Amino acid sequence: MSVNLAAVNPRNSASRPSRSGGTGLRGQGHVCLQCGLAATRPEATVCRRCGLPLGAPPRADAALPSCPVCYRTSDDDGRFESRAHPGRRLALPDHIAEHEQFPVGDDEYLESLRRGDRIVVGRWTAPFELVRRYLVTGLVEGGRARAAAHNALVTAMAQLARWGREAQLVADQAEWAEARAAVAELMERYARGRR
Repeated sequence: MSVNLAAVNPRNSASRPSRSGGTGLRGQGHVCLQCGLAATRPEATVCRRCGLPLGAPPRADAALPSCPVCYRTSDDDGRFESRAHPGRRLALPDHIAEHEQFPVGDDEYLESLRRGDRIVVGRWTAPFELVRRYLVTGLVEGGRARAAAHNALVTAMAQLARWGREAQLVADQAEWAEARAAVAELMERYARGRR
């Protein structure tokens, strides 16, 4: 999956993995830990979005950055735990770069099911971002104060999240059962890409 974030400048070396294949941790001093914005110039010392010194800890009342790949929010220090190097803490651009080594699922397969801003699963469609977020986190939410458009796929995701795959539902509808089976199959196929 290609990540297009305003908070991560793809031309900045801080947001790319090093040539050795690791994350390099080059972005630690040139990233705002409060919003995740990488400095665009090496001489920059202050975040142009937040006004905090680059590399300084986030304010206690600030909304912390979230990863657009795995949807995790950073810890209170504005950093994420490294999977490649346990004990190391990564700023958002380095955390995103680490997903090349540790993908959350088979995003190429998911993109092949995409039709514009929707995804086709079996004979149903649903908002792509909603389905991807569910596959990664297991949560059915519309995101940022939006209600999910309820259709058979969204209902199936909610039922799977709440009762699991083997649940026998009272007053179950055939379309819901078919949609649950389609989503369960998609979940298995998407998870295979992680291994």
